[in-house]
Amino acid sequence: MLLNVLNYVGIAVFAASGALIGVRKRLDAFGVWTVAALTAVGGGVARDVLLGIDPPASFQHWQNLTVASATAFLVFLFHPQFSVLRMSVVVLDALGMGLFASTGALTALHHGASPLASALIGITTAAGGGILRDILVNEVPLLLQSTDLYAIPALTGAAVTVASSWWGATDTRSLIAGAGLASGFRLLALWQGWRVPVAPQNVIGRARDGLVRLIRRR
Repeated sequence: MLLNVLNYVGIAVFAASGALIGVRKRLDAFGVWTVAALTAVGGGVARDVLLGIDPPASFQHWQNLTVASATAFLVFLFHPQFSVLRMSVVVLDALGMGLFASTGALTALHHGASPLASALIGITTAAGGGILRDILVNEVPLLLQSTDLYAIPALTGAAVTVASSWWGATDTRSLIAGAGLASGFRLLALWQGWRVPVAPQNVIGRARDGLVRLIRRR
């Protein structure tokens, strides 16, 4: 039951983040709905495809698309109530990422996936919808931006969910631990400006220049 509830919450917050970006990009009503719906269910569809669930739950049942559509409609009408669109998108995306990383990992475990596969499917569930959203609005996906930690918090949350369940914790505790850690890690990284290092430029050349300067000083 909790797994379903958190799945709907994740769909709602991801749909809201997608709808807010659609509003910020000045898309029409159908465009906002499209971005919101794909953001909300894209990760879940990718998860179900990897787990061999055919057809994916988002297409088989009406609840997921209904939650996404209702959220998109509300955001489309009441988006001025979000005082800072960019910050709202970031917070909602972090919450959705944490929820989907943990629910995706736990769903994979329940379908017989190994712990490693479950953690990776958790990342896929968390990132899939956001990647589709960013591609649709012609932005670099958050997963690939050097200024953001995204995959590492998602992996951390998924791994904690899998480890907790593997060590005998209840689904409720596993989901709370994984989702809370992933979302908190993501928001903390944004606040502190943590980032993954990018490739250094011309390491050999810089070392050579440094050696030359050192020799000249002597």
